Amino acid sequence: MSIDTTFGSDNHSGVHPRVLEAIAAANQGPAVAYGMDPYTEAAVARFRAHFGADADVYLVFNGTGANVVSIATLARPYQAVICSEHAHINADECGAPEAGTGCKLLAVHAADGKLSPELVGRHLQGRLDQHRVQPAVVSITQASELGTVYTVDEVRALAAFCHGNGLFLHMDGARLANAAAALGLDLGEASRGAGVDILSFGGTKNGLLLGEAVVSFRPELSRDTILIRKQKIQLASKMRFAAAQLSALLSDDLWLENASHANRMARRLEEKVRQVPAVRVVQPVQANAVFASLPRPAREKLLQKYFFYTWDEEKCEVRWMCSWNTTEKQVDDFAAEIARCCK
Repeated sequence: MSIDTTFGSDNHSGVHPRVLEAIAAANQGPAVAYGMDPYTEAAVARFRAHFGADADVYLVFNGTGANVVSIATLARPYQAVICSEHAHINADECGAPEAGTGCKLLAVHAADGKLSPELVGRHLQGRLDQHRVQPAVVSITQASELGTVYTVDEVRALAAFCHGNGLFLHMDGARLANAAAALGLDLGEASRGAGVDILSFGGTKNGLLLGEAVVSFRPELSRDTILIRKQKIQLASKMRFAAAQLSALLSDDLWLENASHANRMARRLEEKVRQVPAVRVVQPVQANAVFASLPRPAREKLLQKYFFYTWDEEKCEVRWMCSWNTTEKQVDDFAAEIARCCK
């Protein structure tokens, strides 16, 4: 199945040409390994331009690694992380956060994928009880795994609740760019400015070959993160190649251009499929995902030509993802095929 026939994930897209150019430019001659190079220095400077001059930045390979390093920075093995049941750390990382940090995940039912102070508060029982894990971190995903986006006020309310109850707030920002674009905010406003303590910043879903980052807004808490990164097998020797990509993404608003386009394509797809009586859009389309239900026979026909994921088999709910390089024609052709299969 060719890349033109997938709405399965923004991970399925290729690498943005400007990112490829940055990789090629970094491939000129030698450079000191393990981040002791000018490319990494430049990438850190770009991050600090977006997130603040005192932000601690640690480049890593992938999103799972960023989440594990972030949690290990904030929590001890006898502590717990409160997250949505849909959270990537809970549903899609093969137990890596628990295996890699020793912490227990406390999964919360959230119909729209978003936590609230009320939902988090239900899991604070047993504090200082020596028989129970101690909640230490709340982890939210922006945009959520259901395609919904926290408003900045919602994040601020969570941050205030966390800090008022001795908890840290972690943001899995695999799609932070899409959320910030949807909210009309810059990256810093959508994370640090809303009270987040530590961020897993995503690049792969927004046009990179690979490369994510842990960005700490509490330097006093991240003194050991440089060691944690190494222990968690997330220290790249040829870090300049990840750094060059992240620098490109964070320069000249490429992050915003890519994310805004993906969001627009998702809204276009939503508009098209809402015209198909047999299709029901089941979540607000706020970033670059469309969640919908359709008849099973139609889904099976559609899967013969297009790749996508079934999110809830019982309800026949599916997820359709758009990316930085999804075209209007691809969206229109896909929507037309959905309509044909639903007849």
